[in-house]
Amino acid sequence: MPSDLAQIVGDNVSTLIYSAADIKSAKVGQVTQLTNSRYAKHIEKSMASACFIAEGYSIDSIPNGMALLVCVDPEISFIKALELLHPASIYTPKIAPQALLDDNVKIGNKVYIGPYAVIGKNVVIDDGTTILAGAYVGHNVKIGKNCLIYPYAVIYDDVVMGDNVIIHSGAIIGADGFGYKFRNNIHVKVPQVGNVVLGDNVEIGANTCIDRGALGSTQIGDGTKIDNLVQVGHNNIVGKNVIMCGLTGVSGSCNIEDFAILAGSSGVADHVTIGQGAVVMARSGVATDVKAGSQVFGSPAKDKKTAYKEQIAISKLPELLKKIKILEAKIQAIENKVS
Repeated sequence: MPSDLAQIVGDNVSTLIYSAADIKSAKVGQVTQLTNSRYAKHIEKSMASACFIAEGYSIDSIPNGMALLVCVDPEISFIKALELLHPASIYTPKIAPQALLDDNVKIGNKVYIGPYAVIGKNVVIDDGTTILAGAYVGHNVKIGKNCLIYPYAVIYDDVVMGDNVIIHSGAIIGADGFGYKFRNNIHVKVPQVGNVVLGDNVEIGANTCIDRGALGSTQIGDGTKIDNLVQVGHNNIVGKNVIMCGLTGVSGSCNIEDFAILAGSSGVADHVTIGQGAVVMARSGVATDVKAGSQVFGSPAKDKKTAYKEQIAISKLPELLKKIKILEAKIQAIENKVS
């Protein structure tokens, strides 16, 4: 392990490292990181054997026995250390005897399919993919290379997945979109006959739902990461490297452009465009298009600075109401004297 860490930071490490921890809880034999000045106060009492730190970062007091691992990007170096110290589970390629495979399933090299996984007709599973116990893969699904599907994830018919896709437990990819027409006092279901297309390096969190297109595809671009408990409606076009945080809900036929961020509990109405690099802040409700590069907040969402000013003004209302009552009383007293 010391030689591995040395390769990460380009320096020698003279202590044994067995695992990683945060700076407040790290013990002897563990490596930590200091990337935020707010946590600098914890380093003096830290028992960590090593700490990643940025070049030029000044520390007043370094604990005895702690090796400082100085590097250009300590966060990325720490991530690499985590990967070395806490490697992901490796599954020996095989198809469990309890797995159920339908007709005409094509399986690449080094694929693992766990017990009680169900694989539908005409499914294609490319090299290196892992499908864990109890997962369901519908008919005509195409799964790329080195994908990981966790237990009890559900992949509906016709879904297309790129390479290195991760689907966490409970996620449902390709369920019907929520489409109805109200006629004769009943809701008539609009058949949802499209599919979902996931690009390369996409990660879908636990219990997240991505609906199939009513017609055509719901698309999730390369590198996009979607948190737990997110709802993505039918026919959304989500760009590359988009972030969607937990409890976000996106209605149908939206266009979420590259590098946009939708923070926790944000909501987006249908047929809305979120521009490239835009940020929708937590618990915001978006009803109209958001310009590229902008930051919006509130419900209805508006420019962050404007929304903050309004919030400050609202917080002052009780004080203003008191002043108004005092002024009203004074006016009333003057009127009484005049009359």
